[in-house]
Formats: sequence, C-alpha cells, structure tokens
Amino acid sequence: MNSATAGRRAFLAALFQPTFRSEVKVVNLFATARDANGAFVSDLTKEDFELLENGHPQQIGYFSQESDLPLILALMIDTSLSQERVLDAERGACFRFLDRVLRERSDQVLVLQFDLGVFLLQGLTGSRKNLDDALSLVATPTREQRSLPTTRGTLLYDAIVKTCTEELTRPRGRKAIVLMTDGIDVGSQASLDDAIDAAHRAETLVYAIYFTDPAFPTGGRDGRKVLQRMARETGGSYFEVSKKLNITQTFDRIESELRHQYSIGFVSDDPVRFTGFRRLQLVAKRKTITVQSRTRYWAER
Repeated sequence: MNSATAGRRAFLAALFQPTFRSEVKVVNLFATARDANGAFVSDLTKEDFELLENGHPQQIGYFSQESDLPLILALMIDTSLSQERVLDAERGACFRFLDRVLRERSDQVLVLQFDLGVFLLQGLTGSRKNLDDALSLVATPTREQRSLPTTRGTLLYDAIVKTCTEELTRPRGRKAIVLMTDGIDVGSQASLDDAIDAAHRAETLVYAIYFTDPAFPTGGRDGRKVLQRMARETGGSYFEVSKKLNITQTFDRIESELRHQYSIGFVSDDPVRFTGFRRLQLVAKRKTITVQSRTRYWAER
C-alpha cells in the first residue's frame, strides 16, 4: 500500500469514527412531492405515503405537512479559478436568498469556500450581519496561494466531508447544503462516495447548483453527473444555471422546495444489531406523484 492510499485511509478513519447509542432512535427524513407537471403537492397525509427500509414496509409514526423546525444551512462556494467570473453573481444571489429565508431567532447558516483548501468563513450563526461579512470575503486564491508547493486543486469532496462531520452532525433540525460549483474535484483525499456518505450520516440534503464559466477549460471533465448524484441520493435537488434559469431564479426554487417539505419520522421495526447504512424508499401511493427524499440512513447500535 503506497503512502497516498495509507494517508487517505487514515484521514477517513479519523472522520468516520462511529458512536454507539442504546436508546430508541427516531429516523427523520424530509420529502417533497410533485405531480406529473412538476408542481408541488402539499395536501398529502401520511396515509398517502409508503415507506420501506431495506425493502420492508415501515409505519410512519410522525408526520407534518409543514415543518417549522429550525433550518440549518451550509452555503458552500467553489472559489477555484474556474469560478472566478461567476462569484459576484453567486454572492449576490446568496444575499437575496438569506433576505427571504433566514429567521434570525431560529435558523442558522454557515459560509464556507473551497479551492486549494477548505475555509470556514463563518460558523453556524443566525446573525445576518456576520453572514453578510463572511460572504463579502469570498474570493478566489491569490497568486501567492496558487504558487505554494502544497497546491492540490479543488477540494470539493473534502469540503463536503469536513462540513458534514465537523459542522452539521450535532445540530438538530432541517439540514441542507447549498453547493455552488462546476462539480469537478481535483486533489481531495475523500471520494464522491465518502462525500455522499458523510451527508447521509449528518442527515443533510444537498442542493447542488451547477454554475460554471463557459470560457474556462475543464479538460473534458463534466461535473454534472457528480452533482446530480449527490442531490438525488441525499434527497435534495440539482440545478443548472443557464440563460433560461439564472442564479437568482435557482435560489428562488430552492427556497420554494424548503417551504414545501413534508417532515416524516419512524422507528424501525428491525432492531439495530450492526452499525451501518440502511436503504430507504419513500413513495406516494398515487402513481402520478413523484417523491424526493434521501435514500439511506446511518443506523447505529
């Protein structure tokens, strides 16, 4: 085993140390439902859903059509050179989004940028001023930073793992990442699977926004599939900024999704004998309705 492989394993082992609990655990998930035309369906009851764990039906014990739980949100911004010309638009959209979404007495937001490294600009806070100050600091690496011998690229997967394990695991509430990037990772120790696993363990949805400068060369790589998978498996959504859908409109759609979530909870009828992931499938009994929710949860003994 080479040193790079050994280093990656040590890195992931330190991040993913399991904890063990003996109490009964309520598994929570948030879901949105849409009709055949893509419009939100907001009048469903728990009897309208079917929930499966590892293929076995489960009884929904907790259900709410509108969740007033605190919103725990991570704004994660790719500040690598490929994003330099779109940063101003992203920053402006973040300001407007917080204007409409943030409830300072209950919600908390963090701001993090990633490029050659992962930089937490503001930890979880409900202070709009602190968040505005942090967003004003978002910037691409300086010429001096780019010339350092430790330069590795764009640490997308490491940023997600770090955010989920260090910032989003303990807070309770509706947790989501709003991720603005071209989806290309260069140099992370973590893999795409590691990033998705970390989001599942932190019970965090990923709203992935594909936003890139068409003039910047990508070496033939396309981050769309990466971001689509992150969003699909965590129960979030994927958006692609274009002439038809600008960044402000994208944030408006995310806000709308957050306002149309069902809050669902259950206690598994299968006691946890071994710590690990369990598959989840939440579907509507009406075949014309599509349900969007996370596909796994971390069951701890």
